[in-house]
Amino acid sequence: MIRLDSLESLIRELNATDETEELEAKEISGKEIGRSVYETICALSNEPDLEGGTILLGIRKEQGLFPFYEVSGIKDPERISSAIASTCATIFNQPVRVDIRPIRIDKKIVLKIDVPEVPKTQKPVYFAATGLPKGAYRRIGPADVRCTDEDIAAFYQGGSSDPFDARIVRDAKWSDIDPDAIAMYRKSRSSANPLAEELNWTDEEILYALGGIRRIDGTIKITNTGLLTFGKSTSIRRIFPANRVDYIRVPGKTWVQDPEAKFDSIDMRGPILTLVGRVIAAISDDLPKSFLIDESKSGQRTETPVVPFRVIREAVVNALMHRSYQFHQPVQVVRFSNRIVIKNAGYSLKSPDRFDDPGSSIRNPNIAAILHETQFAETKGSGIRIMQTQMKQRGLASPTFESNRDTDEFVATFLFHHFLDAHDLDWLSKFTTFELSEDQMKALIFVREVGAIDNATYRSLTTTDTLAASKSLRTLRKLDILADRGSGAKTHYVAGPEMAKREADSRTHGVGRGPIHGKAAIMDAAIHDNEIQLEDMPIPLRVVVRNAHLTKRLSPDEGKRIILTLCAWRPLSLQQLSGLMNKTPTHISQNYTSPLVAEGSLEYLYPEMIQHPRQKYKTVQSGSTPKKR
Repeated sequence: MIRLDSLESLIRELNATDETEELEAKEISGKEIGRSVYETICALSNEPDLEGGTILLGIRKEQGLFPFYEVSGIKDPERISSAIASTCATIFNQPVRVDIRPIRIDKKIVLKIDVPEVPKTQKPVYFAATGLPKGAYRRIGPADVRCTDEDIAAFYQGGSSDPFDARIVRDAKWSDIDPDAIAMYRKSRSSANPLAEELNWTDEEILYALGGIRRIDGTIKITNTGLLTFGKSTSIRRIFPANRVDYIRVPGKTWVQDPEAKFDSIDMRGPILTLVGRVIAAISDDLPKSFLIDESKSGQRTETPVVPFRVIREAVVNALMHRSYQFHQPVQVVRFSNRIVIKNAGYSLKSPDRFDDPGSSIRNPNIAAILHETQFAETKGSGIRIMQTQMKQRGLASPTFESNRDTDEFVATFLFHHFLDAHDLDWLSKFTTFELSEDQMKALIFVREVGAIDNATYRSLTTTDTLAASKSLRTLRKLDILADRGSGAKTHYVAGPEMAKREADSRTHGVGRGPIHGKAAIMDAAIHDNEIQLEDMPIPLRVVVRNAHLTKRLSPDEGKRIILTLCAWRPLSLQQLSGLMNKTPTHISQNYTSPLVAEGSLEYLYPEMIQHPRQKYKTVQSGSTPKKR
C-alpha cells in the first residue's frame, strides 16, 4: 500500500529490511530518469490487492557487508517531477496518475512518488510501445517482473479469454466421463449439504452447472474441468498423458545422489475427485508415525502420521487445485528421510509476500469451486495458514513454500523434525555465548536440516513480521553464525564460519544428531564449489572442454550437447560450468541450462529448492522420466 510514514521512518525501514513489495528506493544520476522507474510504477499499478506503493527517488544504496541506504538527493526536482507526471500520462496504454512530492532532508531533496493500484476493470497497465504481455509488469516481492500470458488472463475481468479449465477439449466425448466420479461428487456434496438442490439433477445438468460441459449447437462439448475432474482414467491418460501424481520414496536427504540408486515410485492417475483420496492415503500410510494417548478411550494408544492429516490434505488439494494443467508434467510427492516435498507446475498467482493474507488468486476457478463444494478445499486463501498452524501445534517446523516464476513451479516442503528437542538443545549448547533468542535457535536448526533459510521461511518458522525477521537474520550474520548469499528477493542465509566450526566440533565429540548428510552438508567449511581441475577429468571430457574454450561462439545445439556431456559425468554448478566452458554464468544459464531444464534433459540436484546455495545440474539418465514443460 502507499506509505504514509515520514521519510526518516522509511529510510530506517530500508536499512532494516531492504526494499519490500510496497517500498522501492532509486538513485537518479544526472538528468536521466531511467526506464526502471516507470517499470516500478507499472508494477505497483497492476499488482492485485497491494493497494499501490511508494517509490523514493534520490536514495543511494551503498553495497558492502551491510548494505546501507542514504540520501543522495535529486537535482532539479521540479523538472524531474514534471517529466515523470507527463510521461506517466503517455507512455502506458492508459494515463497513470501518481502523486509526487519533494521532501527536504539533510539539505537535499528526495522525491516521494505514491503510486495507486488501478481498478480491476482498467488492468493491466502496460507500455504502449511494447504491448502485451511483455510490456506489463507485476510487483513480486521487491522486484518488478514481466507479466506472463497467465498473469494477463488473471488481470482481465469479464474478458473473452476463458481460464484453461473452462476451455473445450477437442478430442473428448460424453463417453469419456466416468459415472463413478459423478457419483463421488454426489456423495461428497450430500455429506457437505444434504439439502443441496443439485443432488436432484441429472448427471448432464450437474456437469453443465459445474462448467464440466458446454452445449454448442445442441452438441455436448467436454471442457478441461469435465475431463480432469470427472473423466475416465483411460481418457485422461490419452488426452493428458503426463497428468498424474508421482509418489517417489528417496533414501537419505538428497535427490538421487547416486544415478544407479533405485527408489520406489508409485504413479497415480484418475479424475481429481477420486485422485485426492488416493494420494492422501499413499502419503499418510508411508509417513513416520507418532504415538498419542487418547484419554477419551481409556488411555488407549493410537498411531498418527508425524505430519498432521489436515496438513497432508491441504497440501495435496492445493497442488491439484492450483497447478497449471497446461504443462505436461506430473505432480511430484517426494518422500525423503527427513521431509516430504510436494511440487506442482505453475507458480503462485498470489505474491509470496502475501501468503498469510486472506483471499486467494485462483488459476482454475471451476475446479476450485467443485473442490470447495465437496469440502475438499477452502477458497479463502486460508490453506497455507492452516498448514502452518497445524504443524506448529504438533511441535514441527513450519512448512516452507517456494513459488518460482522462472521454472514455473510451486514447491511445499514439510520437515518431520520436532524443534528444540533434547538433541537440538544439546547441539545448541555450543552457541550459549551468543545469547540467542528461541526464534534464532529455530533458524539454526532449520539451516542445519535444510541448508539455507530466507526471510519468508524465518517468518513462517517464528510467526514474526518482516522487520523482526530481517533484524534477527542480520544479527546472526553479524555474529558470523550465518552468511548471506544473493541479493534483493533472492537473499538467503547459509551456515557461517561460527556455525560450521561448532558443527565440526559436534561431530568430533559426538554431540547432536551425528554426521550431516545431503543439504545440511553445506555447513562444512567449503561454502563455494571448488573449480574443476582439468587433470581430474576423463580424457574424452578434457577434449570437450578444450574445444569449448577454443570456440568463441558455440551454436545452441553444440552448447547444450557439451552441458549434457559434462553433467552426465558429475553434477556441476553454474559457476563450474562457466569455468569449464569459458562463458559467463548468465550466458550459460540463458542459452543452455534453463532451456535444457525446461525440456527435461537436465535436472536440478536440489529440485525442491531451486535457489539452494549449492545448486548443481545433472543430466537426466536414459530410462528415467523427463520433466517436460
